[in-house]
Amino acid sequence: MAEPEFTAMGVRIGKRLRSLTRAGQVRINDGRLELLTSYGTEIDSAPVQAVRASRPWFAPEDRALADLNGKRYLLTLGDHDPAPGEPGPPAARRFIEAVRKAAGRKG
Repeated sequence: MAEPEFTAMGVRIGKRLRSLTRAGQVRINDGRLELLTSYGTEIDSAPVQAVRASRPWFAPEDRALADLNGKRYLLTLGDHDPAPGEPGPPAARRFIEAVRKAAGRKG
């Protein structure tokens, strides 16, 4: 199995005002974006080309939006990249860049 192109653990995943998991996982692997619970159960997944990732307006730096299959998820990642060897999710900016890169889109 190939190494995932992007992995973030400890991510809060929500839909509207409802929290789906507080320690979930976001993974880009084999051209698919996967949102997983802390137990590894799939919340949702879609081909990266069909995913829209962005930053919400007027939100802290650690938030990103992901639109998959007609549903909008609010992801709370880190507000900065963790130090090497330190636990914690990567910055939301890195997630958005990874989605665009995997989909073959520019900036």
